[in-house]
Amino acid sequence: MLTPAPTNDPVPTQDPVNHQAGQTAVGVGVLVVAAVMTWGATDIPADAGYAGVGPNFLPWVVAAALAVCGAMLVWQARTGGYQHMSEPSGASKGDWPALAWVCAGVVANASLINTLGFIFSCALCFVLAVRGLRLAEGHRDATLYSSLKDLLMGLAISAPVFWLFTKVLAVNLPALTSTGWL
Repeated sequence: MLTPAPTNDPVPTQDPVNHQAGQTAVGVGVLVVAAVMTWGATDIPADAGYAGVGPNFLPWVVAAALAVCGAMLVWQARTGGYQHMSEPSGASKGDWPALAWVCAGVVANASLINTLGFIFSCALCFVLAVRGLRLAEGHRDATLYSSLKDLLMGLAISAPVFWLFTKVLAVNLPALTSTGWL
């Protein structure tokens, strides 16, 4: 019985998954956003303000930049795809409990900001969102110590932001007291 002689031909491999359609869709999506921004910028008055720049200048710049990026994304997707794109990392499916914690933080912030004030509602949002992000990383243990530490961190972030906006920039944000410090 004769056996075939070994060859030095490489072993045929399966073609990688073709992501070209999805990549093209991303580029087209960016072009659509650019078109919507362009359409919106036409409604903004072009009266020149300080230094000859009107209020519609920045929307036009952003729309043009998005159009250039979208065109480049479509061109790259149609000419071979994103060549140096690595395979996506992360879990194969979403972590719904973690997402629920993050969403609860955002909803709590939006619904309690007028009641608790900016500082405390943002700190609560921070605590709930961090809890969700920790769950997504696989840290299933939530202790009172970690929640208290997250609350202090949220206060340390939100209080200076509140004071900067209300005291320095004179932007009205919801406060807990009439003094304007909480």
